Amino acid sequence: MTGGVKKHYSGSGSLADRIAGALRAKGLEPSSLTPADFEAVDEFHFRGRAATLELASLMQLTAASKVLDIGAGLGGVARTLAETAGCHVTGIDLTPELCAAAAEISGWLGMSDQTEFIQGDATSLPFADGAFDAAITAHAAMNIPRKDRMYTEARRVLRPGGSFVAYDILQGEGGAMLYPAPWAAEPSISHLATPQEMRTLLQGAGFTLLKTIDSTHDSLRWLEQRTASGGTVEAVPVTAKLLFGTNYREMVQNQLRALRERRMLTCSFLCEA
Repeated sequence: MTGGVKKHYSGSGSLADRIAGALRAKGLEPSSLTPADFEAVDEFHFRGRAATLELASLMQLTAASKVLDIGAGLGGVARTLAETAGCHVTGIDLTPELCAAAAEISGWLGMSDQTEFIQGDATSLPFADGAFDAAITAHAAMNIPRKDRMYTEARRVLRPGGSFVAYDILQGEGGAMLYPAPWAAEPSISHLATPQEMRTLLQGAGFTLLKTIDSTHDSLRWLEQRTASGGTVEAVPVTAKLLFGTNYREMVQNQLRALRERRMLTCSFLCEA
């Protein structure tokens, strides 16, 4: 499974170099941008930076917080948390290319001291028990079949009372998911849980579930705002084009239909360790 996931998110050549080249082609110098400017590059989960800020408010972070981002991708969530709370964030991701690009982007933005990115497996975290005050995962669990291990590991590395937020795409009641999707070109590497399965998994891992937020309607409106009449994508984010290529337009169409028909949902779960 892990080989298929790595292949799905990897490409040819340095991803950071390709991102820099695409930005410069638009007249933008990477080192002159702010974390907020990078939203379309490194926060391509549903509702982007706005969603990250909402989740950050739930976590009640301080400058002293040690935070873990599980499935960090290009590091957008980690940098937003570090920037807004003044804390240090460690990101972990299965794909080496994403980790390398995340570290380079942090360098462009002068945030290397506040963020670090490690290649590793979410189901076997390379950290000591209770190493973090808070943890987050955003649109990562869709590729992980053993979510029980993922959430048990998240609980293990959090101190007692630490906060955990899981923001993910879930299986809805409206029918099977449509592929290709941004996290899976075909079903074999897609592992969507239902909301009830998520609640069971999180509580089974030892978390106290404090709050569940279904943001599906907001996600649909957000995606519709980025499409023109007939569903043509108006402005495809730089990174999405680089990662997913020509299939990205079909992926967007599938997501629009899946959200409208509630084949897929976007939900957040706030937990306490």
